[in-house]
Amino acid sequence: MKVSVLGLGIMGAGMAGQLVAKGFEVTGWNRNPAKGASLARMGARIATTPAEAAGGADLVIAMLADDDASRSVWLGEGGALGAMRRDAIAVESSTLTIDWVRELAAAAQSRGVGFLDAPVTGSKAQAESGMLSFLVGGPVDLFERAKPALTAMSGSIAHLGPTGSGATMKLINNFLCGVQVASLAEALAMAERSGLDARQAAAVLGAGSPGSPLVKIVAQRMLDRAYEPNFFVPLMAKDLAYARQAFARAGIDLRSADIAREAFLAAERAGFGEQDIASIVELLRR
Repeated sequence: MKVSVLGLGIMGAGMAGQLVAKGFEVTGWNRNPAKGASLARMGARIATTPAEAAGGADLVIAMLADDDASRSVWLGEGGALGAMRRDAIAVESSTLTIDWVRELAAAAQSRGVGFLDAPVTGSKAQAESGMLSFLVGGPVDLFERAKPALTAMSGSIAHLGPTGSGATMKLINNFLCGVQVASLAEALAMAERSGLDARQAAAVLGAGSPGSPLVKIVAQRMLDRAYEPNFFVPLMAKDLAYARQAFARAGIDLRSADIAREAFLAAERAGFGEQDIASIVELLRR
């Protein structure tokens, strides 16, 4: 199977690396070509445009920042969709609005190209180890055709329903993650300001009811001040905005998301835009 990966950032690079390691013929593309260097050393081909990457591929997977980046890479000048074979499958793994995912699916269908929305849960470590969880929306027959490549990058795959189902579940997931991280920052800051041993407080939280996998991992980063990016601060703010839009369509007012999003925006304004989401605790420490 020939697979192209569009976007070789924190997530896309790990995903493409797993595909190469497991015997797929991989072509990568990134807006900054330097990010493809390590993948090229593994044996992948690096294309100069999304269209070049997509030409001849059986499966084209995108892992991009937002709706605008996705629109540009798929449909812009030198875009991937126009270069794809009519029997190929486009897989959009970015965290995007449901409206754009459905618009992109229609554009693919009009060109005779299959489409799946298949965002992931997990971060850098899971991408690099092939242990992501895929949340898939789209026709079952296309899902089965894409499954060998998705399996190579994942520890689990959930086919959730028709087009847009994966995108919907990802926004629900990231809404909960964003609110947890924002509240965790406040909780640890309170422990520190109160004179408690912060590491002991984090251990208590991690062992108790609040102790989700995310809380345990991010608490450790906050304690160690280890902010090498696994999930960039501005991207979480973006995801919370997209989630708010989706929930509003269903008549749910995400007030907690608004508060959490402001914490991430404040961190970006304070200079933490290139840091991990755990860094938002530093505003409270100041």
